[in-house]
Amino acid sequence: MKLLFNFLAVILFFLDNGVSSVYTDRVSVVEGDSVTLCNDIKINKDDDIKWYFNSTRIAKITGDQSEICTDVQCKERFRDRLKLDHQTGSLTIMNTRITDSGDYRQEIIRSSTDSSKIFSVSAYGVFADERDKSVMEGKSVTLDPGETKNPNYLMRWYFYDIIIAEITGDQSKICTDDRCEERFRDRLKLDHQTGSLTITDTRTTDSGDYKLQISSRNSSCSITTMKRFSVSVTFPDSDLSAAAVAGIVVAVILLVAAAVAAGVVNYRRRSHTLVQQNVSNTYS
Repeated sequence: MKLLFNFLAVILFFLDNGVSSVYTDRVSVVEGDSVTLCNDIKINKDDDIKWYFNSTRIAKITGDQSEICTDVQCKERFRDRLKLDHQTGSLTIMNTRITDSGDYRQEIIRSSTDSSKIFSVSAYGVFADERDKSVMEGKSVTLDPGETKNPNYLMRWYFYDIIIAEITGDQSKICTDDRCEERFRDRLKLDHQTGSLTITDTRTTDSGDYKLQISSRNSSCSITTMKRFSVSVTFPDSDLSAAAVAGIVVAVILLVAAAVAAGVVNYRRRSHTLVQQNVSNTYS
């Protein structure tokens, strides 16, 4: 009887507060990447949408108007790193930091009922060699996002703004874009278990930024994360990086300048000595 009473008390609590449902999603993101938090509830133009980080309100949508970080505490933490989507009510956190980890709550307020959803976000760091890849021209390089395949995921690889590969369930596509075909013809491979991308027979023109967009497909509004990789392809006859080469060039220039300066000083000393000798000979 006591258990039944407690159960009814909980139900009455939610009804009194007008909350129809509360869900929690867990999201992991690598520090520096972006993540989009989105509910699968259809948004109406009359809805009031509020986003909270722990107990601090960080964003709000009311009709056609939106507010982001009106609180000083929010501005200090998320300065210029939050975006709102009026169509879906989603919140995007860009250039994530470890300190962004925590609970994000979306409240949708309607005339009939309210709903709330919590996103538990974990931002974690990675070593530089996991994100930044350096490879000799002609060798292969693999970009591994460290993900386990999920049938509900849509995984899409970009080279700058060009879509170069895609995994949807058990299906995959590589270079459906003409620009991709011209640049990476028959040199890309996908791993369906991890979503990793391998570039074979690399060329210096393959250097640049690669992005992996991962979206859940279990709702009309997907939770999206964006992972970034930087690839540098160097010539096989040079084991030195561009920074090292630049350093050597600067050192050589400084040595030459020092040698020239020493020569000028030595020349002036010799000239001064000759002048003194000539003066002495004249008076003698």
